[in-house]
Amino acid sequence: MKILTVGINHKTSSIESREKFYLSTTERELLLSAFKNDPSVIAVIILSTCNRCEIYASVDEDYHPHEILKKLFSIKHQPLTHGLQKLFYVLQGAQAVEHLLKVACGLDSLILGEKQILGQIKEAVLLSRQNIMMDKTFNILTNLALETAKKARRETHIDFGGSSVSWASVMMAQNILGSLQGKTVLILGSGKMGRLAVEQLTNKGVKKIYIMNRTIEKAEELAKHSGGIAVPFWEMAEIMPQVDVCICSSSCPHYLIDKELIEKAIQARGGQRMVCIDISMPRNIDPKVSEVKEVCLVTVDDLDRAVQDNIQKRLGAAQEVEVIISNKVREFYQVMDKVRDIVEFSIGNEHSE
Repeated sequence: MKILTVGINHKTSSIESREKFYLSTTERELLLSAFKNDPSVIAVIILSTCNRCEIYASVDEDYHPHEILKKLFSIKHQPLTHGLQKLFYVLQGAQAVEHLLKVACGLDSLILGEKQILGQIKEAVLLSRQNIMMDKTFNILTNLALETAKKARRETHIDFGGSSVSWASVMMAQNILGSLQGKTVLILGSGKMGRLAVEQLTNKGVKKIYIMNRTIEKAEELAKHSGGIAVPFWEMAEIMPQVDVCICSSSCPHYLIDKELIEKAIQARGGQRMVCIDISMPRNIDPKVSEVKEVCLVTVDDLDRAVQDNIQKRLGAAQEVEVIISNKVREFYQVMDKVRDIVEFSIGNEHSE
């Protein structure tokens, strides 16, 4: 048995390439089913976020990583070209284990120390468990990864100053406009990132927060707890001219905001500046919006600039986290050796009886 990681992330590819391999919950379940039907695959965890698509697998020793790519490309209906394949990295054994721990600790995130990844790992583990694709090895490994992440955040300053994509979005808007005091903000999507964005905005002195969601009841619920105003999607054309900042964190599979909508909004605003921040995956704001004068379009790949003020403290903490991870990787293999010894001892006793 060996542990493999096959993935694509913000370090190896552009947001345009990552979009091609973003996996919805349904697609992740289909991929898990494909692995379940492969007798050489023992356990699998699929992590799909705005920064990465990674598959962690426990497989037979002679299993080739290319088989993982074939299944992923098939689910996403992508041609298995050399150009796309070279965007993916393959890690094995201790390197794969170390990578998962780095991801959990936020060392491999676009925003160093980012915390949302912990919840995403938990969701990935739960989905694998529901689809009966977890084994003892991966139970031990994922528990260790979560424990390592908590230890890193408890004992170092890796998340100093704020460390979520939503926090970085609000900081970026503030940096661009100079201040959010008296500004009107539209939040598209009332999921976790939308909720975090609203929380970050509450102490910025904003004038008004509009909240839109495909299900208006969810928008109303978030608005009730935050002092925002829930508005339906069909009012977007009327609301957009009032907006100084639009933060889009919807899970819609297509563009919700196009160039024409923003052009009309800017005209209605008399050319007053607007910031549009798209933290959705796949993207929900048409990239052509960046062509509109007086509009600043920001994607998730731009958000690392928002943490420059406290980056030195985080970089120092990252070195401490590396030491924690190194110790935890050794701990993992020590535990696995003990498990293997117990199994071999049990089998030996069965044979002797």
